[in-house]
Amino acid sequence: MQQPRTIYTTAFFLLCLSSFLFFASFNMLIPELPGYLTSLGGAEYKGYIISLFTLTAGLSRPFSGRLTDTIGRVPVMAFGSLVCFVCGFLYPLVPSVFFDSVAALLVLRLIHGFSTGFKPTGTSAYVADIVPDERRGEAMGVLGLSGSVGMAFGPAIGSWLTSAFGLNPLFYTSSTLALLSIIILLNMKETLTDRVPFRWSLLRISRRDVFEPAVFAPSFITFLNSFSFGAVITLAPDFSEALHVGNKGLFFTVFTISSLAIRFLAGKVSDQYGRRPVLRIASLIITAAMLLLAFSTTTVSFLVAGVVFGISMGMYSPTAQAWTVDLSNAGNRGRALATMYIALEAGIGLGAYLSASLYANKAGRFPLAFLIIAAFSAISFLYLLNWQKKK
Repeated sequence: MQQPRTIYTTAFFLLCLSSFLFFASFNMLIPELPGYLTSLGGAEYKGYIISLFTLTAGLSRPFSGRLTDTIGRVPVMAFGSLVCFVCGFLYPLVPSVFFDSVAALLVLRLIHGFSTGFKPTGTSAYVADIVPDERRGEAMGVLGLSGSVGMAFGPAIGSWLTSAFGLNPLFYTSSTLALLSIIILLNMKETLTDRVPFRWSLLRISRRDVFEPAVFAPSFITFLNSFSFGAVITLAPDFSEALHVGNKGLFFTVFTISSLAIRFLAGKVSDQYGRRPVLRIASLIITAAMLLLAFSTTTVSFLVAGVVFGISMGMYSPTAQAWTVDLSNAGNRGRALATMYIALEAGIGLGAYLSASLYANKAGRFPLAFLIIAAFSAISFLYLLNWQKKK
């Protein structure tokens, strides 16, 4: 496909809108799920809410990467949104249909994870197909901006819906947004030229489909920096409650909004000055954000830490994606992005599990959890400081 010199095409805007709806769909559940699990008698399993979700997201990446490079970008994206649509209708059935409601909810989180295992892989590959190479960082920044807006509004709207109408309307709204995301995708032109029809043999995964060596560096720093995100989405709802913040989605809204302005600028800067310098700064700021959270004792300091964390995510995420695409080519783009996303999900899942274990439902252990998580982004900074690109 001939690439236009501008990134701002109709296809790009439609893709951003679909991404916004998709991220709003599953993120609006995050602030309320810990309380939902607690009400079902599973308070000690809070860490699994994110860990199980990211487990299947990570395990499905090799499949989504291979299918993205074979059957096409659009079918992979549509499947990811379809999973969100179906799961939204299943959450309300957990306490009434299943004998062990805690186990049922955790299994549903496993299934829900397939959504992010597929949709972002196809989306990133599609964007890389339709934008100029020299504006790739900018495009990833704008795409990330649309997803971040969804992540910002989703939790806030989710908490409001739950307070005003209850949990079931929250779940049904999540499904509705996912359905709208699918409808948009159905009208988009496929960008993969050498497509093949789906057949079950395409799901046979080899070691090569799991790991693309060319993108080890961006994948490794993605893995390290994602520990912080896993910790934040796991502990922020309980931290909000401990600090008597009324809306548990407020922290998510603050950190996401703070990432919006920086995403566009960071992408353009990385296009001009390189990916590694931007990622070094981002890793340092992530470390600082974790330290601020560790020592937060008031609502103001808690939200300030959220602003700093949002800035770091706004710098790191689009730059890491652009670096991954830089090191790949059209023939292995899906596999390369899948490798990076596997690292992302592994970091989020382990970060969620580790932070929840350290926290152990004791408010006095928040500082310990965030201090240990800060070490991972500090290691990322040191790695980037010493990394030398092979000639």
